[in-house]
Amino acid sequence: MLIDRQNQILEIAKHSGRVAVEELSTQFGVSAQTIRKDLNDLCERGLLDRIHGGAIIGSTVENVGYEARRLIARDAKQAIGQAAARLVPNDSSILINIGTTTEEVAKALRDHVGILAITNNINVANTLRTHPKHEVIIASGVVRRSDGGIVGDAAVEFIRRFKVDYAVIGVSAIEANGDLMDYDYREVSVARTIMANARKVILVADATKFERTAPVRIAPISAIDVFVTDHLPGSALRATLAEANVKLIEACAAS
Repeated sequence: MLIDRQNQILEIAKHSGRVAVEELSTQFGVSAQTIRKDLNDLCERGLLDRIHGGAIIGSTVENVGYEARRLIARDAKQAIGQAAARLVPNDSSILINIGTTTEEVAKALRDHVGILAITNNINVANTLRTHPKHEVIIASGVVRRSDGGIVGDAAVEFIRRFKVDYAVIGVSAIEANGDLMDYDYREVSVARTIMANARKVILVADATKFERTAPVRIAPISAIDVFVTDHLPGSALRATLAEANVKLIEACAAS
């Protein structure tokens, strides 16, 4: 069983996506060595992954559970969703893929009118379906019990029927070179098809995605048109975006 401090550390990690040794040491009034032992215990149980100076929620081979993902960087995702929704005018058609951040975009789109939304995300469909001036089309295919995502060849073939104004995609991880990564190759096939059938592609991902890894490559970041994040750490990827003429929007840059 976890001790109380370890449970609190896990809750902090779920909320923000990551924890830092020095910050936890100050917060709990214990030594950095004690915190490192706590993090090591949590990592040995598979609840966290160690990174330099701390730990993150996540795994290199399997995504975090849906409910836990909803808690990670919750405020940042909400800000990203609102910023991305502002890029989509009324009376637009849009493809939206699986992800807790894309679901925040859907929530923000409830203030729009005349949106035609095609999605392989049951949660997005449920968010938008009650709006009297939106039309929602949901893809066919295999429904994942874990998160309500619809994946597989049937979903790919369904999405190929459309050509929309905007695509909003989420990813599980972003490599240092800008490669967009995910865990499920079936989901990747759907994401690629969504990107290929939109006139403008908007990527939505919070900064914790730069600290995670996943095994399946979706596309290089140069394949998107706009990247909406909470903030972009470092300068290397910023230069890559500029070189590829990808518009960068940092929803929480002021903070």
